[in-house]
Amino acid sequence: MEIYNEKVRDLLDPKGSRQSLKVREHKVLGPYVDGLSQLAVTNFEDIEVLMSEGNKSRTVAATNMNEESSRSHAVFSIIVTQTLYDLKSGNSGEKVSKMSLVDLAGSERVSKTGAAGERLKEGSNINRSLTTLGCVISALADQSAGKGGKNKFVPYRDSVLTWLLKDNLGGNSKTCMIATVSPAADNYEETLSTLRYADRAKRIVNHAVVNEDPNARIIRELREEVEKLRVQLSQAESLKAPELKERLQESEKLIQEMTVTWEQKLRNTEEIATERQQQLESMGISLETSGIKVGDDKCFLVNLNADPALNELLVYYLKEHTRVGADTSQDIQLFGIGIQSEHCVLEISPDGGEVTLTPIENARTCVNGTMTESLVHLWHGDRILWGNNHFFRINLPGRKRRERLKELERERASPGRAM
Repeated sequence: MEIYNEKVRDLLDPKGSRQSLKVREHKVLGPYVDGLSQLAVTNFEDIEVLMSEGNKSRTVAATNMNEESSRSHAVFSIIVTQTLYDLKSGNSGEKVSKMSLVDLAGSERVSKTGAAGERLKEGSNINRSLTTLGCVISALADQSAGKGGKNKFVPYRDSVLTWLLKDNLGGNSKTCMIATVSPAADNYEETLSTLRYADRAKRIVNHAVVNEDPNARIIRELREEVEKLRVQLSQAESLKAPELKERLQESEKLIQEMTVTWEQKLRNTEEIATERQQQLESMGISLETSGIKVGDDKCFLVNLNADPALNELLVYYLKEHTRVGADTSQDIQLFGIGIQSEHCVLEISPDGGEVTLTPIENARTCVNGTMTESLVHLWHGDRILWGNNHFFRINLPGRKRRERLKELERERASPGRAM
């Protein structure tokens, strides 16, 4: 999940929706996100694929300090269950551990990032959650040092980030923080602030214990709570009934989720993966571990970027008449230096036999390294540059390069060819 502008988004939602999810707190389970994707995995390769997919869905934007700045905090949680069997007695038990990998967005100074509008709002929310995290770390460090007593107030709920990481920071856990600092003298203040932050985190002392058979205890407590709520609901006044019904439904849903077998979790994960795959394939995309692969029968543009992490991540599909430019009315919107509001037009004949590119007047366009100012015929694999830094490779199944070579050979072999 990502925490963007203090709202939680599911980065592994198969439908790709960007709706925010509710953060709830249960007296048994603690803080959790209602409706967050829970996918079963069987090996480390599965985990790596899910992490890669989630990372590609994160919110990023350009600032004066970073071309691809993270605009959200990302949290990737792994729940590891080890089932232990006693062959003599036939009994079994479980050890359960939860690991949360958190990628914090960096704190921002407006004077350096030049943020305005939406970027400024994002930056202020990033700084707010980081400040709260700093206050939580300080309070926990003081508790560990015996300052202010064990009942010292810890402001977990002042930010969604600290609320969700409550158990990781001050609960039954081991916590490791990796601080990233810059060697540049220009970032001296940021580096000093980050080191102070990390130094405070070192003072927190947690005492982690092995979690054995927690599910049975939690399910028992949840069932007891459900029975109490049902009794209260039968005796409740009409004003309290809606609230009790909601709590009852919440607890019943948690019991249902916790009693799902491992085999059923794997089946559910496979169904979600199939649903995601079908949705992408309907657009011509199929996901592989190496990145994005698009169907061979589709006409599309794929971006070429100097940064390997961003290379071939954007795919633009072509219609019979595709307009390119910075204006919102264009089919493909590009922004940056050298891009006009209406930049160029791509035309594909109904049979896919002819594909042309026509730049608008004074619109900087290069095809295979050659500046183009008039209509040009395109072939599969041609490289296109629009403006100063938008590079693309074009995929045209009906215009393969080898067909072009055969055509040239036929022209050379024709007896009527002009000498």
